Amino acid sequence: MSIACKIKTVKSNIEKAQSNSPDSALKVRLVAVTKTLGLEPIQEAYDAGVRDFGENRVQEILEKYPHLPSDIRWHLIGHLQTNKVKYIVDKIFMIHSLDSLHLAEEIEKRAAAIDRVIPCLVQVNIADEDTKFGLKEGEVEDFLKAMPRFSHIRIEGLMTIGPHVSDESRIRDVFHQLRGMSQNMSKLALPNVRMRELSMGMSGDYMTAVEEGSTMVRVGTSIFGPRF
Repeated sequence: MSIACKIKTVKSNIEKAQSNSPDSALKVRLVAVTKTLGLEPIQEAYDAGVRDFGENRVQEILEKYPHLPSDIRWHLIGHLQTNKVKYIVDKIFMIHSLDSLHLAEEIEKRAAAIDRVIPCLVQVNIADEDTKFGLKEGEVEDFLKAMPRFSHIRIEGLMTIGPHVSDESRIRDVFHQLRGMSQNMSKLALPNVRMRELSMGMSGDYMTAVEEGSTMVRVGTSIFGPRF
């Protein structure tokens, strides 16, 4: 099956899942995850209508950015080291993995230098897994309360990675918890903090994520096949 056909299938699945979501009118953004891929499959996905692409590593964005259409919206979805921020602050559409004040300070510094406001999502480790980055559930409120002082960062919502388990109910519970957290955090009404986006769901669980209110799904394997 071609990449274009796989994209069509994923979009159809998203629409089906939306009918079971808390807000069926909510728009879901498909972020095609292109880590380790060359330019050709990315261009093929672009030609099929995708404009949002996600990368785990800064280096891959830097390598691909000059050779692909300028209207691509690049999402940094992997862990971001502070010493790499300066390389992407002028190229990135959104950072999904803000998880420390130290990182926020660096983003603020680099964004201010080019007079740009960077949309960011706060990564939350809802399942409290040792192998994953992100804030613990109990840390999120204090972290968000520290954000208004960063005038070049705009918090658009939250991001999480579902647990790598076969129990669908456990995965669903994690996504449900993140949505509940988003609703609670929105009540704080903090400047520069908008709980508009929920980035959750990957190839194995994106339909469950959409049913639980995801507004962004990060899909790679279901579009491009397995990476080796």
